[in-house]
Amino acid sequence: MSTPARVVIPEGIQTKYADIFGDRAVDLIHQLAPFDLERKALMEKRTRRRAERFANKERIEFLSEDEVIPRTNLRVADARAGRFAGGEIPPDLQRQWIQGTGPGAKPNASLESSLRNVAYALLSGADGWMFDGEDALGQVSTMSLDNHRNLKLAFARDARFLQVAETVAGEMNTWARGFFGREIVGDWRAQLDFTTRIYRARGLHLDDRHIAWSDGEGFSASIVDAALYVANNAETLRGEGRSIVLYLPKIQTAEEAALWNEMLTALENALGLPVGVVRTYVLVEQLEASFQLMELRAALAPRFVGYNTGRWDYINSVSDALAWDGGFHNPNIDAIGMTYGYMRNYEDRVRRAVNTPDENGRFALWQGGMEPNIPVGSEQGVATSMAKAVAGAEREQTAGASGKWVAHWKMVHIVRPVWESVGDANQLGRKFPPLTYTQADADGLMLLEPAPRTVRGARDLLSVALQYGNAFGQGLQAAALKPADFFGNDDVLYLMEDMATGEIRLSILWEWLHKGAELTEPDPIRPNGGRFDEALFLQLLSEEYEKLLKAGNRDVFDVSKTTTLPIAREIVETYVREPVKAPWYIDLLNLNLNNHDLEEARRRIALYLDAFRRDGTRVTRNLDLDGR
Repeated sequence: MSTPARVVIPEGIQTKYADIFGDRAVDLIHQLAPFDLERKALMEKRTRRRAERFANKERIEFLSEDEVIPRTNLRVADARAGRFAGGEIPPDLQRQWIQGTGPGAKPNASLESSLRNVAYALLSGADGWMFDGEDALGQVSTMSLDNHRNLKLAFARDARFLQVAETVAGEMNTWARGFFGREIVGDWRAQLDFTTRIYRARGLHLDDRHIAWSDGEGFSASIVDAALYVANNAETLRGEGRSIVLYLPKIQTAEEAALWNEMLTALENALGLPVGVVRTYVLVEQLEASFQLMELRAALAPRFVGYNTGRWDYINSVSDALAWDGGFHNPNIDAIGMTYGYMRNYEDRVRRAVNTPDENGRFALWQGGMEPNIPVGSEQGVATSMAKAVAGAEREQTAGASGKWVAHWKMVHIVRPVWESVGDANQLGRKFPPLTYTQADADGLMLLEPAPRTVRGARDLLSVALQYGNAFGQGLQAAALKPADFFGNDDVLYLMEDMATGEIRLSILWEWLHKGAELTEPDPIRPNGGRFDEALFLQLLSEEYEKLLKAGNRDVFDVSKTTTLPIAREIVETYVREPVKAPWYIDLLNLNLNNHDLEEARRRIALYLDAFRRDGTRVTRNLDLDGR
């Protein structure tokens, strides 16, 4: 009789990170472990839905009003009508004009250097900071654990963190005196209290890098992140009167939200916390979620706080959901802003959903999208980009957002005045037309509008996709990037990009190639326009790759040119040329973390694609743990 599988936390990891793997945290992971089987079942359900839609050429639709939301006793009609009890917005979340985003750790860095990330965040003046455990946090070596350690040390005001924070405050003021003509950090110790702490756990689709089942199966990264963050920080946060807040990413359905709710309830019970004390934002990053906004909100009540309207991941999800539709061709990525076709309609549904009252007359928050600019470049380049950033914030504030995201601390004091000048803490309960669920509403969520599709656009997609894959391999899951043609041109600013930007770039390239998308403008290498075909793709791939090989160390680390960059190229080429569209770029990147051998990378890529072609299986476990 075989021994049942058990969750294994490697002894070396537990010893090295004994400060975060205390008894409570370890016990909690084991208590939550049964949810991993349910998580896997829901991910298989995702795969089946996707495969069936591809096979039957079906678009996503709204749920039937008479359905009961799985894992709940709520009817869809009741959720849409607000017949559920939502929670009040906690005091420290009432005003979230600007939320900064970024990880609390650096790759291959000393503790003191790594802690600087947290210091910049808590001294930034942002109303909230989403410390990222997902799209922006590198996963090489033990970065996910470094992130948890750093947050615990910083929140507890460990002496090592305070020493770093004092130094960082001085550096921030030096920059601010040059940029604004004034300092932005007064009493640095008091400033550390200002920002609400928020944590983004990894999504349900991801396995942890270190913890696995004894039979070799991967274990939920969501469970690990939620358990470590809450077990290590709940006492500190609650002792200071702060909320425990999680951002939940990549949710596709209300059923998945209900699973999160069950896991968090079990977590609270295990730690002796009041049920509902862990509050949640949801990033609307998936097209399917836009069809179930009220259902998602109801499934997470009363812990639900609000929605965030992301951009890159959402575009990727639309492209992926319609990969079977030969007539659906996205334009250049820079044409797909928040006012474009399906994006405009998605944003409108989110603001109407959060402003639908629940049975207690309560509303939820809408946090606007990401501002990826960084104010570093030529005087003209910075002025132009900052004007665009402020204009984007003004549009969102006018549209009803209670705040937005920025990807760098330097942007906080540039964008925050948009909401500060209005003065209202939030826009809860602003009047918008009620949500409807017609065919026209569904069509609007997939609405294309005329926009350019060009060779220049393809170069942008390829260059940044390659650079992103390379940065990921180097441990920089959030990186300042721009197309290679603009290296050395300080009038074109670098943008902070994370995993989502890689996902959408490969999705669009796959879409253009396999659907024979027509170029809308001539180009010197295609003077007559025509279709985006394999010959053009391979030519552009070769040319953009050569530009990266020739780039200076500032833009492409020299050490990466013989290690992670060739692997990034292999993944990009294989993903885009593969007739069966892979669901996630990150799957292939994760399989090659800490691997610098190109032949081994090819083996791992083939392993993944063979399994996915065969029956839709995603190989997501850490292959380095095989045979341990």
